[in-house]
Amino acid sequence: MYERRTPATPPTRRRKPLRTLLTVLFAGVAPLIAALFALAVPATAAQLTEVTGFGSNPSNLRMYEYVPASAPASGAPVLVAVHYCTGTGPAFFSGTEFASLADRYGFIVVYPSATRSGGCFDVSSPQALTHDGGSDPVGIVSMVRSAVQRHSADAGRVYVTGASSGAMMTNVLLGDYPDVFKAGAAFMGVPFGCFATTDGSSWNGPCADGTVSRTPAQWGDLVRGAYPGYTGARPRMQVWHGTEDTTLRYPNFGEEIKQWTNVLGLSQTPVLTDHPQSAWTRTRYGANTVQAPFEAVSVQGAGHTLPATGMAAAAIAFLGLDSAGQPSPSPTSTPPTTPPPTSTPPTTPPVTTPPGGAACSVSYTTSAWNTGLTAAVTVKNTGATPVNGWTLAFTLPAGQTITSGWNATFSPASGAVSARNLAYNAALAPGASTGIGFQATHTGNTGKPTAFSLNGSPCTIA
Repeated sequence: MYERRTPATPPTRRRKPLRTLLTVLFAGVAPLIAALFALAVPATAAQLTEVTGFGSNPSNLRMYEYVPASAPASGAPVLVAVHYCTGTGPAFFSGTEFASLADRYGFIVVYPSATRSGGCFDVSSPQALTHDGGSDPVGIVSMVRSAVQRHSADAGRVYVTGASSGAMMTNVLLGDYPDVFKAGAAFMGVPFGCFATTDGSSWNGPCADGTVSRTPAQWGDLVRGAYPGYTGARPRMQVWHGTEDTTLRYPNFGEEIKQWTNVLGLSQTPVLTDHPQSAWTRTRYGANTVQAPFEAVSVQGAGHTLPATGMAAAAIAFLGLDSAGQPSPSPTSTPPTTPPPTSTPPTTPPVTTPPGGAACSVSYTTSAWNTGLTAAVTVKNTGATPVNGWTLAFTLPAGQTITSGWNATFSPASGAVSARNLAYNAALAPGASTGIGFQATHTGNTGKPTAFSLNGSPCTIA
């Protein structure tokens, strides 16, 4: 149930309808998403309220907000909760647990509502992918500023979460407005910039199909390029994805990991891998804390609608909203004072002549589910001389096939594999290490390689 605060001004125009394919692909989300994060909770006295006249709104979004009775008179944090395609703000309010969690912890929830045909948010246009560039992100940030002003809320504790199209918008908002949002949690999304188009279309098929792969630096450059000159702290990020997602396919999960670890200046080697629930594989990067700089949760067997139990509460804990009135701690990892190179590294390594054998050690950890696994590999130069150009050789167990990789090129995809450096990690000084990794399918054998060699010399296994 919701009430309108003031008479709404009808949109002056609507955009052209989205491609039929977009509506078809997401049509099944609406009846299913109601179960996302849902728990049986009693009705509350507070109501969802529509707000009009909230500021610059170039794409005619509608704004709804939920202010629980438990919210303090001043200093309340604000969560933006962004709906899926075919959805609305009121549908996301009634179909998710965020309002009941707001009752419990005293934060304000803003629910943007898309008005274009198909009900999707703009995460594709050049305007949407630029700080103050226009389109939906500008309207959503206007909603935030309006809520902060009207409710004397804490502008330093603004967060965003979303599912599907809303998850893509979560990535976009953190890239466009790192000065507004402190952290985000994206369910079933794609990296910032992955859905970009230049022909006016809002659908990017290769991205949706999971065939867009870039290096961490390339993904990071897209985020840094959205707000040129920004040198402040970057928001923390949490991403979720189902292994059987056929709408925004699962490889996008790995690409989001590459992007946000690079943006945050983190190693791609997780500091923790665990299983909070039997189907979840959670990896933390930068710090093993509830509010780690970056966290990723893979959900085994889940499709485009992820299982509900515990997910919203886990996101709220990551964001730091489960401590009413208490500021969340600053990120435990600060971005590098000198950002990573903005030049785009080649997708294939430069032609180098690796030196002869090198003393080395390798650590190799895996996280497996029923049909696949990810491997995180750290290669260290334990010798006294620098390595400039390297190839790590190993043999995958039978039945394992690499489907994507990061920080190296892998060839062939199975059997005796060679992982070769990229341009930005070719040099390994004495004592230096680099992290690489890949995702693979398997037929039941989730074991590890038994031996590694770097430039032809055997490595010790850490």
